[in-house]
Amino acid sequence: MNIAEMKERIFSEIEKNKAEMVKLNDDLFDNPEISGEEYESSKKIVTLLNSKGYATEYPFAGIDTAFKAVYGENNHKYKVAILTEYDALPEIGHACGHCLSAAISVLAGISTRELQNELDTDIHIIGTPIEETDGAKCEMVKKGVFDGYDMAIMVHLYNYNLVRPKLQALDSYMYNFHGKSSHASSAPWDGDNAFNACQLMFHATDMLRQHVTPDVRIHGIIRNGGEAPNIVPEFVSAEVYVRALDRAYLNDVVRKVDDCARGGAIATQTTWDKFATAAPYDDMKANATGEAVLTETFAELGLPLNGDTEKIFGSSDAGNVSYVCPTFHPCVQVVNEDVAIHTRGFADGMKTERAYTGLENGAKIIALQIAKIFSDEEKIAAMKADFEAKK
Repeated sequence: MNIAEMKERIFSEIEKNKAEMVKLNDDLFDNPEISGEEYESSKKIVTLLNSKGYATEYPFAGIDTAFKAVYGENNHKYKVAILTEYDALPEIGHACGHCLSAAISVLAGISTRELQNELDTDIHIIGTPIEETDGAKCEMVKKGVFDGYDMAIMVHLYNYNLVRPKLQALDSYMYNFHGKSSHASSAPWDGDNAFNACQLMFHATDMLRQHVTPDVRIHGIIRNGGEAPNIVPEFVSAEVYVRALDRAYLNDVVRKVDDCARGGAIATQTTWDKFATAAPYDDMKANATGEAVLTETFAELGLPLNGDTEKIFGSSDAGNVSYVCPTFHPCVQVVNEDVAIHTRGFADGMKTERAYTGLENGAKIIALQIAKIFSDEEKIAAMKADFEAKK
């Protein structure tokens, strides 16, 4: 079977199953579940996959809302993971489009399941929840889930089309400051003000920003700011995200942010400590061979690559997977360019005809990426060489 015949088979399967995937998207959208609580969402996807002939492991990798779906004998030379996200955001639901992204991944898997023998490739659908907070993919990477895979791929929704968004490495910490309480009016000199220590840390990180590279982001909120205005705060905590495009540089920036916390504590005679609030996210490794194939496919589908390749997209635990095997995270436009992700306006775009067209296009992008690469031994070798060269 040549690539044209495989393409015809893929498109036929997408057309046959699209309506069911639209229903899946709409159901996930109407019943959003935040990170770590995707019990009904994951169950719905697993039930659907079981009905399509998949054998599923659920829960998977020690994560209650994760799953692994396998079609057929699972005995081929190569293995591909189609990553599937389905968690929502607090208050604003699927404003990151994970309902549509999940439907895309499932549709792509279904459309390629009968090509596994032709491609000598097992195509697994991996449910990867908790992307918005603690990154289930990070835990899966630690447990070696992706060690045996030759490629991983998913599609993210966006207000532009991109072959590879710029993903920042991300660390998140809770900084705790410990002081001594006292009456703020009658005996303030007896207190050591933890809030002032935290405030100085924020001022120091603001000053640090002008001395780090432009890709760095430092942003945080105060989680606990004290008990009452007439009590000198004895305990204050702040959750802070630190991001950069390069993991090694990010580690150095975190050290400097720690110094900001240390300086605030020294100045106020308080103490400080910190702990990680989520798994660290890595940046996304580039892969020229795979990205060239994606570029070709976007053109075939009539999708203009209209996104700014230098603009920072944000962070994703898909970056961690990209350090284990060649990983692709293209973006498909489903809203107008002035509608940003993580907004109510973006969420409003998830149940529209434009979104359903994006569902079809996203599935085609994933399926064709698999078919084009794994039908060509030279492309497989080149993709792997790109991956190894950038370790």
